[in-house]
Amino acid sequence: MNMDSIQVSFTGGKRIQAKVGDYTIETDQPLKYGGEASAPAPFDLFLASLATCAGIYAWNFCESRKLSTEGMDLRMDCVNDEKKKMIVKVIFRLTLPDGFPEKYRSGIVRAMELCAVKRHMMDTPEFSFDLV
Repeated sequence: MNMDSIQVSFTGGKRIQAKVGDYTIETDQPLKYGGEASAPAPFDLFLASLATCAGIYAWNFCESRKLSTEGMDLRMDCVNDEKKKMIVKVIFRLTLPDGFPEKYRSGIVRAMELCAVKRHMMDTPEFSFDLV
């Protein structure tokens, strides 16, 4: 079994960094939660990973078929349940390029549904917390 690691550093205040390969991702909390709002909150990055993952699957679908991506746009909206404080529905709104072939409309949706982030949400991994 392969294991990927992300190293997390506490950099002051509510700011936390994650080292992912050669990249450093900055996070902070919003002002209302005691942060400085100097970077996206961790949950915002989670949502962004879902949206960008669906986006790259749509883009790859077009690229593999030599279809134009000019004017293609993706918006992800989240419907929240205020009682549960949870997202209950995620809506992807893909604006297709002008002249996008009708025969590929359902295919690009199926491609976006293959997004690895979404699949991990649907088939959740086991979580373990070890203290060292």
